[in-house]
Amino acid sequence: QVQLVESGGGLVQPGGSLRLSCAATGDIYSFKQMAWYRQASGKERELVAFITSGGKIDYLDSVKGRFTISRDNADNMVYLQMNSLKPEDAAVYYCRAERVRATLWSPYRDYWGQGTQVTVSS
Repeated sequence: QVQLVESGGGLVQPGGSLRLSCAATGDIYSFKQMAWYRQASGKERELVAFITSGGKIDYLDSVKGRFTISRDNADNMVYLQMNSLKPEDAAVYYCRAERVRATLWSPYRDYWGQGTQVTVSS
């Protein structure tokens, strides 16, 4: 079993910055990728950024150049640095671990964190 715990959300003014953190605990032998999703009120959840086990990174077009995803393999941490925040970035941000195996012989599983609220308002 794997637990994902996000932190770092909060209230920020437009143009401000926040750094989200996701701590993964439990049995993790390998994973395919870690990702950040967000869901604004009344909208569908959308993929914001991902980083694969091989280091490939990509972003939602609307956040390119403003957001940066990174990871610390030693501590099983994933981060999302968000700069130049806009009101439309306001949402609950979720961490996701995809195709995680506890051992070499374990089945693949996906996990979600509980989410952290980001509010962008003056």
